[in-house]
Amino acid sequence: MKLSAVGGINPPTAFPPTTMHTKRRYSDLLPALIFLLPGLILFVLFFLGPMLYSLQISFFEWKIVHPDQSLFVGFRNYQRALSDSIFQRAILNTLAYTVVTVSVKMILGLGVALLLNQNFPGRTFFRVAYYLPVITSWVIVSLLFEYMFNGQAGLVNYILKDILRLIPKDVLWFADPILTLVPIVLLDIWKGIGWVAIIFLAGLQTIPVELYEAACVDGADALAQLRYITWPLLGPTTVFLVVVLVIGGLNAYVPFQLMTNGGDPMDLTHSVLTLMYEATFGRIDFGYGAAISYLLTVFVFIVSLIELRLMRQQAA
Repeated sequence: MKLSAVGGINPPTAFPPTTMHTKRRYSDLLPALIFLLPGLILFVLFFLGPMLYSLQISFFEWKIVHPDQSLFVGFRNYQRALSDSIFQRAILNTLAYTVVTVSVKMILGLGVALLLNQNFPGRTFFRVAYYLPVITSWVIVSLLFEYMFNGQAGLVNYILKDILRLIPKDVLWFADPILTLVPIVLLDIWKGIGWVAIIFLAGLQTIPVELYEAACVDGADALAQLRYITWPLLGPTTVFLVVVLVIGGLNAYVPFQLMTNGGDPMDLTHSVLTLMYEATFGRIDFGYGAAISYLLTVFVFIVSLIELRLMRQQAA
């Protein structure tokens, strides 16, 4: 404010810069909020709301017909899950499935990506062919693999016993708790290699060709180029793939449910999600099923944080 010639005080002619900046910021934010509002409403109604409701259920012996009569049991459902031998076996099955499938898909996917990144006739056809299993239905291919590994009428036993003569009699793949994991793991690897290869291929195409040309001038062979150029520069892609594949492996459901009927034989082939489904909708034990789901959520969250930290340390 300034003094006028007659001794009065002139009113301010403009808003202070900070006030103008704040108003401009809010005016720019309003259209974004309007566009985000429908999505936020759907997120609250169909994700956040049910998630918090299921968290509440996990602390009760829940009565689905009369929820108001549900008995509060605190952490008893969580303690029950952690001490349950079937839940412990489901964790081991899920971990074994995740470790094997992620490792094999990463190795084979990188190999396929390196091949598809070369110039050769029919390259586009092979890129499409490797990706086709990715877009097939989990239900259809699970039932197909179940038929292929059928004890007496399956194609796999026919090839191994009658054609290659590698086994003396038919293998009952789905009667043994350990052998049951073989077709499930093979299915996931077969279906996922193409997706991993495509992601790796996208990462390979971001690497400047000049680096390989300079390495060739210096006398580096293909193995040295892979070790000192390709692999280090694929670091961000590798981090993304490992995190996504591990989360997907820990949440495996469809092949376990369809190929083992949700735990056959004797509830020894459950994944964590099939056990959760069986407890919730098979035994109508909603509190126990909700507790299993939150134990899995916490475990996936911790594993993801550890992965990201390890990968960042390695990249640094």
